[in-house]
Amino acid sequence: MKLKSISLTHMKIAFFITLGLPALWLGWQWGLLLVGHANGLGVNPVEATNRFLGDTALRVLLITLAITPLRDLTGYAPLTRLRRMAGLYTFFYAALHLSSYFGLDLFFSFAKLWQDVIKRTYITLGMTAFALLIPLALTSNNASLRRLGPKRWRRLHWLVYPIAILVVVHHVFMTKGFQIMPLIHGTILFVLLAWRVGKAYRAHMAKRAK
Repeated sequence: MKLKSISLTHMKIAFFITLGLPALWLGWQWGLLLVGHANGLGVNPVEATNRFLGDTALRVLLITLAITPLRDLTGYAPLTRLRRMAGLYTFFYAALHLSSYFGLDLFFSFAKLWQDVIKRTYITLGMTAFALLIPLALTSNNASLRRLGPKRWRRLHWLVYPIAILVVVHHVFMTKGFQIMPLIHGTILFVLLAWRVGKAYRAHMAKRAK
């Protein structure tokens, strides 16, 4: 039992550090840029930052959705203990993505932000997804689980699936020309959604059979 606890603790620490590495890398690149050294942000560091943070948020979201299938496939139940951390990291990177876009791209102009929201479909989708993420982040704690009750809490957190769809479509719409990464992200999401629907269907049929 003690060994399992230590293994879980080490796994959570490693997971925390791994998901934080993209933020550390980006901070390091900006540090190099600000002191005039060569860096990995290219000729347009603002656009590179926005895209990097958006891509990272999407990938961490997909990792979050993949944890339960991995638990079922491996039979290693402690994996579910990583979902909350992954979900909060998703919100963290999404918030940085929005802050970068609003601050570095729009210079904190609410007027420009509103114009983008009403004129650009991919911005509308992205803002909607972020707004839906907020209640999930705020309720990703034991106190909210107790207050809402397990059933209502799970129903609320099912929002993660439409959020993922919105984010993938947001990514597709903002991509110029054909690129492989939106296709890969969309395929991964489709597989995860199909697995989830299949699991829910099997549970429903098993319940009816009783």
